[in-house]
Amino acid sequence: MEKSEILKEIIESRKSVFPKDYSGEDIEQGILEEILNSAQFAPNHKRTKPWRFKVFKGEEKNLLGQKLAEIYKTQTAPEVFLEKKYLSISEKISKTNIIVTISVNFSGLLPEWEEIAATAMAVQNMYLTCTANNVGCYWSSPGMIKHLDGFLGLEENQKCYGLFYMGKI
Repeated sequence: MEKSEILKEIIESRKSVFPKDYSGEDIEQGILEEILNSAQFAPNHKRTKPWRFKVFKGEEKNLLGQKLAEIYKTQTAPEVFLEKKYLSISEKISKTNIIVTISVNFSGLLPEWEEIAATAMAVQNMYLTCTANNVGCYWSSPGMIKHLDGFLGLEENQKCYGLFYMGKI
């Protein structure tokens, strides 16, 4: 099969796969490194490489899930709070093998939209590499992420734009 055919097949089969459909198997470290490394090849103006990823697995992933549930509970008005949604946060986290936070480091050298776009292209590379390795994934950007800056140790010029869930399928 020619490279262009392989690429076309990967692009056309790329899709969001959610934790309910993950097998529960661990993603091998080498595959995780390949997924993260693929982001480095995204185009980015002035070579700022504005994406910042933090990998959560094992106990760290569970702590992230607890933090997200806590944020939902404290930031949601009682009249719209749903116990089912609160419990589903931890359930979704437990079915996920790895979560990568997606943040942007704004260099001040470029318009912010360019650095956000470069980060989105880096995540697309990760999506495609997941597809090629039979790893399900999806980018989620719940409102809770705007309350994660301190937990993630982000600097003043950085902002979290989402969570990248991954699991074997």
